[in-house]
Amino acid sequence: MTAVDLKPLVLAVADTVAAHADELTALDQAIGDGDHGLNMKRGFDAVRAEADALAGKPLPDALKAIGTRLVMTVGGASGPLFGTLFLTLGKELPANPDRAALAAALGKAMEAVAARGKSQTGQKTMLDVLVPVQLALAAGKHGAEIVAVADAAAQSTTPMQAIRGRASFLGERSVGHMDPGARSTALIVRALADAMGGRA
Repeated sequence: MTAVDLKPLVLAVADTVAAHADELTALDQAIGDGDHGLNMKRGFDAVRAEADALAGKPLPDALKAIGTRLVMTVGGASGPLFGTLFLTLGKELPANPDRAALAAALGKAMEAVAARGKSQTGQKTMLDVLVPVQLALAAGKHGAEIVAVADAAAQSTTPMQAIRGRASFLGERSVGHMDPGARSTALIVRALADAMGGRA
């Protein structure tokens, strides 16, 4: 994962988020403010606009810049959470990480997201996707296998009752709806895996 590889990854994620913005909005309308899709699209559109500049930076600096941009533009709870994810990856990853370094950095990033959101797995949040994806990565799974893990993990939030975030205000009424943050996390995982052509 070098600077040369970064631009297509940025474009893939931004395009995927944009393509699924309506779906994410519909999910959020069921259990949240109804603005998750719009907010995520706005944030990653801003990142996309800086793709050339990001590609010229060392990977850690690029990830920190992405995280900062997301905090500034996504808004709501998602901005700080997704921003924290990328900022921590930028802090923890070397310029040319191997699989072990990526798994370790994602583990640290998950801890940072959990601390920022005061959440843990099983509470119907993006962590319910991040944790199994990190475990799959650490276990040596690749591309399509990791995507399958992410998709299944997002689906697994549907029967959960939300404990954190605005959805938690609904109590038992949050059951039966997929968490939009978990879905957007799975979409990002899929976009990265597809763009890397199974090299992840």
